[in-house]
Amino acid sequence: QVQLVQSGGGLVQAGESLRLSCAASGIWFSINAMDWYRQTPGKQREFVAGISSGGSTNYADSVRGRFFVSRDNAKNTVYLQMNSLKPEDTAVYYCKVPRGGYWGQGTQVTVSS
Repeated sequence: QVQLVQSGGGLVQAGESLRLSCAASGIWFSINAMDWYRQTPGKQREFVAGISSGGSTNYADSVRGRFFVSRDNAKNTVYLQMNSLKPEDTAVYYCKVPRGGYWGQGTQVTVSS
């Protein structure tokens, strides 16, 4: 049974930082790419960042240079470091295993101006 358990998130002011974590179980974590998505009410879930099994990363234009995705294979965990947060980053953030389409439970990030 695949489980993705997210932690982190919360309420911060613009310009501050947060780190999200996503701990995976039930998969061979080290060989899987991992993605982060986000969703706001009334909108489709959008891709934020991804990291390959080899550590290559890619980012949405809206977060490039501010957000950084990393992974710790020893802990079966992927992270999303979010710096210089903006009010438009407010959303529910989800981690995802692209292979198999498994999602985390989501975590709210709210950035006040």
